[in-house]
Amino acid sequence: MYAASASVSAPTRTPHPRPAGSGPYLAPARPASEVLGAGRARRAPVPGGQPLSGRIDLSGPQGTQLRTAIAAVHRICPEFAPVQVLRRTGRSVLLVGTTGRSTAVAKCLLDHSPAWAERSRHEIAAYRSFVRQRPPVRVPRLIAADPDNCTLVIERMPGRVAALQRHPLETPPRADIRAALGTICRLNAWRPPAGAFDAPLDYAARISRYHELGLLTDRDLGDLQKLLLGIAHAAGRQGMGQFCHGDALLSNILMSPAGPVLVDWEHAGWYLPGYDLATLWTVLGDAPGARRQISQLAQSAGPAARDAFLVNLMLVLTREIRTYETAVQRSMRDAAPPAPSPAHPGATPTGEEQRLLLRRLHDDAQLARRAVRAAVGTR
Repeated sequence: MYAASASVSAPTRTPHPRPAGSGPYLAPARPASEVLGAGRARRAPVPGGQPLSGRIDLSGPQGTQLRTAIAAVHRICPEFAPVQVLRRTGRSVLLVGTTGRSTAVAKCLLDHSPAWAERSRHEIAAYRSFVRQRPPVRVPRLIAADPDNCTLVIERMPGRVAALQRHPLETPPRADIRAALGTICRLNAWRPPAGAFDAPLDYAARISRYHELGLLTDRDLGDLQKLLLGIAHAAGRQGMGQFCHGDALLSNILMSPAGPVLVDWEHAGWYLPGYDLATLWTVLGDAPGARRQISQLAQSAGPAARDAFLVNLMLVLTREIRTYETAVQRSMRDAAPPAPSPAHPGATPTGEEQRLLLRRLHDDAQLARRAVRAAVGTR
């Protein structure tokens, strides 16, 4: 009975054309608006890709931010020569440049509020840990880092991003999904050195918070707490922690010639089993086959791992619903869709796409809720 509930699949959406552009850690298909300012263009060979070229605009208030970011990079990596702005938000800027004969990516935090600074330092700590012991998946090589100024320089990996959007507007190729899922499973089976990573998520506190915000019902609260108790009982016998990337989106996976590469390690650590699988399940709304495979993987390790996956799935879906409800409310208030990021043309979903996605997320949450209740009923 539970297997039918767990192998949930959502109605497929009408696919949309994949927008042009590129994802993080890759050169834009065309120069972004930031590269049209003063300064002489630089060119450098890119392993497996086209030469870098462009100009970085250092004029105006945004130019001041870029100068500050570049100065922070030069303090730890003097040979870094910036070439292009790959991505800039109000919180961080991503620069691609050269370091001698190779290319590198510099990630600089602009918003140094405690929460964002902690995430940046967590990612730096992850890359430093990978220097001491490499994980069983491909990750960029650490070049330099400054946790005090939240500045990170890593090698630039050749390849293409698996998906531009957090929730892809069309189904990714099966080969990409299969490769990404295999990579995540290898990572989840890894046991990093003791003390290298902590547990980023307090499950009981997160569930209570979502309940207080009205995102979970009273029955949801009771059901999830029952599953957590059962998982804790099983953990006392066999240990239930699993190392996870923590943000296993297709937009954080590069499909390189040598295999998938995982980037953005801000949330890496120990979770209940299935957190990365729950994230992939959530964003693969147009891939029912992949969702069935993920559900089967989650159940194959036994009842406790199955229940952990369902707890993770409910929390991930609730977080996504909260995020996109806020985005839809903002777009309705502004009466206009959000402008796409200059480095990722069309990557930001329109207001109508957000509403369709939100509807699908609510449907998915109902499916997950029924699976949770079925799991509680088997205890």
